[in-house]
Formats: sequence, structure tokens, C-alpha cells
Amino acid sequence: MDATFWALVGLILFFVLIAYLKVPAKITAALDNRADRIRRELEEARRLREEAQAVLAEYQRKRKEAEAEAETILSTAKVEAERMTTDARAALDEMIARRTATAETKIAQAEAQAVAEVRARAAEVAVAAARVILEDKVKGDVAGRLLDEGIATVKARLN
Repeated sequence: MDATFWALVGLILFFVLIAYLKVPAKITAALDNRADRIRRELEEARRLREEAQAVLAEYQRKRKEAEAEAETILSTAKVEAERMTTDARAALDEMIARRTATAETKIAQAEAQAVAEVRARAAEVAVAAARVILEDKVKGDVAGRLLDEGIATVKARLN
């Protein structure tokens, strides 16, 4: 018996032992289990990717909405600022006009008062001058009566 025969016997015993222990079925089951686990992991990864894409799309939509809202707020703020500037400018112009009118009124009143004071002072000076002249030229009761009449006339005309 040569070595080939014993190699053949060993090979046959090996196949019988493998068949008896059901090694191919165990290997197949292990490979099937691994394939199932990989398939589940791939499905889970696909599901997670889809969820991530949905979340990304939602955040992009929210970002666009926030940008649009910010743009609206900014344009509204610009319009409001322009309106406030216009209102402030109008209020300032109105205040300046009122103050100018008030100042002009006060100036006119001061001028009128100054003119009245000048007239009053001129009347007083004229009366004093008339008194001096009449006292020098006219004496006695006639002088007093003329003086009083002249003063009353001048006062009536100037006031």
C-alpha cells in the first residue's frame, strides 16, 4: 500500500468527518448570518442617510426663511429710519420756524416798546422845553393855565 492509497483514505475520512459534523452547513449559516447583518447595517445606513438628507433640507429651508425674514426686517427698518429722519427734519424745521416767529414777534414788541419809550421821552422833553420857554416868557396865572393846557394837549396827541 502506497502513500496515495492512504492519502485517499484520509481524504475520504476527512469528507465523512466534515459531513458528519455538518461543517459546511455551519459555514453557510455563519456566512448567511454575516450577510444578513451586513444587509441590516446597509439598510440602517441608508435610512440614516435619508434622515440626514431630510434634516439638511429642513435646515436649508429654515435658513432661507430666516434670511428672507431678516431681509424683510432690514428693509422695514430702513423705511422706518427714513420716515423717522423725515419726521425729525420736519419737526426741526417747524421748531425753527416757530422760534423764528417768536423771535420776530419779540423784536417787533421790543421795537414798538422802544418807539413808545422814545415818544414818551420826546414828549417829556418837549413838555420840559415848553415849560422852560413859557416860564421865561409868560408870568403869573396865565402862565400856569397855558402850561397845563399845553401839557395836556401834548400828552393827548402823543399817546
